[in-house]
Amino acid sequence: MQSITPATAADLFDIAATRRIEQAAAAALPAHALMQRAGLAVARLAMAIAPHARTIWVACGPGNNGGDGFEAAAQLRHRGFFPVVTFAGDESRLPPDAKTSLQRARDAGVTFAETPPTTFELAIDALLGIGSTRPPEGTMAEWLQLMHGSTQPVLSVDVPSGLNADTGVLPKDAASAITSARHCITFLTLKPGLFTAQGRDAAGTTWFDDLGCGHITDRPAARLTGTPKAQPRAHASHKGSYGDVAVIGGASGMAGAALLAGSAALHAGAGRVFVGLLDPDAAVVDTSQTELMLRDARSLDLSGMTVVCGCGGGEAVHELLPRVVTTAAALVLDADALNAIAADSALQAQLASRGKDGLPTVITPHPLEAARLLGCTAADIQADRLASARQLASRFGVVAVLKGSGTVISDADGTPPVINLTGNARLATAGTGDVLAGMIGAALAAGRPVLEAASEAVWQHGHIADTWPADATPLTAGTLARRAPV
Repeated sequence: MQSITPATAADLFDIAATRRIEQAAAAALPAHALMQRAGLAVARLAMAIAPHARTIWVACGPGNNGGDGFEAAAQLRHRGFFPVVTFAGDESRLPPDAKTSLQRARDAGVTFAETPPTTFELAIDALLGIGSTRPPEGTMAEWLQLMHGSTQPVLSVDVPSGLNADTGVLPKDAASAITSARHCITFLTLKPGLFTAQGRDAAGTTWFDDLGCGHITDRPAARLTGTPKAQPRAHASHKGSYGDVAVIGGASGMAGAALLAGSAALHAGAGRVFVGLLDPDAAVVDTSQTELMLRDARSLDLSGMTVVCGCGGGEAVHELLPRVVTTAAALVLDADALNAIAADSALQAQLASRGKDGLPTVITPHPLEAARLLGCTAADIQADRLASARQLASRFGVVAVLKGSGTVISDADGTPPVINLTGNARLATAGTGDVLAGMIGAALAAGRPVLEAASEAVWQHGHIADTWPADATPLTAGTLARRAPV
């Protein structure tokens, strides 16, 4: 059994692939062996989470997920615990393995009840597995609301009930009800939905057990990259070795966004950073960061630079975008630059043409900006974040960084998208997106391949928030920029 952390590198498999893998594993083992292994894994984790529990509530559903719950209850009872099982289903319609585990639970002396226990120290959600396509209803919905609204920990079996294992979408009512400590043990494969959209909140700490079934040959739907490898700097190097970054933005009243991006690029190791401000009345120097070279945005020669464009750009950025898109050696498009492109078909065509020419380009939309680019709603984007990131990358020939919980990074070449596991709600403050754009720009300027540059910067950006001391002052975008690792 393995705990999944931001340091974990792993392939993620969708529901269809997981079904094939499950069928192959079951065919290679004696009848019922796979469910016995799953139930034992659930029981062991339950004992680790609540070693002194007097009552463990096991809510079982009508399929094999419920069978895993029956088996876990039997294993817990054999080890001196007192599970109480509630069953939302029809015994006559249970799959064969689940029926066998139900009988094993009865034979072990497990208590079965019509209603949940009034008190419990741990709840096990074994109601619905990966095959659930509709929100839980009736009794199951009531039980989920009860367990997630309690102060006691909840352990979900395979995926939290109601969560789409492919997309991470959870019904609104279920998402708002989650207040308990969460754990999830998933079997055979890691599912992408556990790590993006509502999946991270719903699953909490995720554990993986391959049930002894070994290597998988199916193509993954996505992947977790784990901790990026350090990029050591040669002693015989100089500022030219790490490239020039030009930040284009900072319209009237919004110079701070461009300066944040520039500061992030500087602290992430760019050789030189120019900040091309769009406000004609802007200062000529940032006295707090004199290393940043402030310029009029229109005066910069972009042909040899990595350009970060859009941070605080307002409507003024539109005028420069045709030149930026067609001349920048490498390009990161963020914020107002994306909004301008979304509203201008000629700019969209120029961006797609840039992609066809193979010029390194990264776009960093949040869901609403992504929706504008694709002509849909933010809800449509969030309904399938992996598909949305792939569509953005393919349409414009770019690496798309779809920000949010479980940021998705996708290229246009069909490589499985990356889901990033770092980051937390400390990043929900103004300017942190500008910092990310600057960090990606520095990685591109240093010559990193575009997908790796984006993935590594996103990971590091979130890692700073994850390692921010709990008793420290709030994490601001300015502090985040100055912590950007070289």
